[in-house]
Amino acid sequence: MQDLIKEFIAQKKFAVVGATDNPEKYGHQILINLKNRDYEVYPVNPRLETIEGMKCYATLSELPVKVDVVDFVVPPGATESILEECLKLGLNRIWLQPGSESEAAVRFCQENNLKVVHSVCVMMN
Repeated sequence: MQDLIKEFIAQKKFAVVGATDNPEKYGHQILINLKNRDYEVYPVNPRLETIEGMKCYATLSELPVKVDVVDFVVPPGATESILEECLKLGLNRIWLQPGSESEAAVRFCQENNLKVVHSVCVMMN
């Protein structure tokens, strides 16, 4: 998995699914961490319009660019349903933050040739 992590970290554009404006939650901390590391970051949360001055998108389909990595910070049930959208959009690098993964989500990625990093936090790399 180390090679996959290196590949993912070398990318430039990240979507953070489950981004939030609550500074105490990982969805906020990961978003800001990636932004501070000079990634082009797109927050995805249907309940928010902006986070820290960044436009927030309701779905991955609404993003203005094709992102390189989709980082999930949502419960496993939400992850599983949003993975279908990733497949449809051709987004094939999936980072499942600890707590967002499930056996079904990892299996879906493997069965559909989506590269997947899981059980490792993006902020640790």
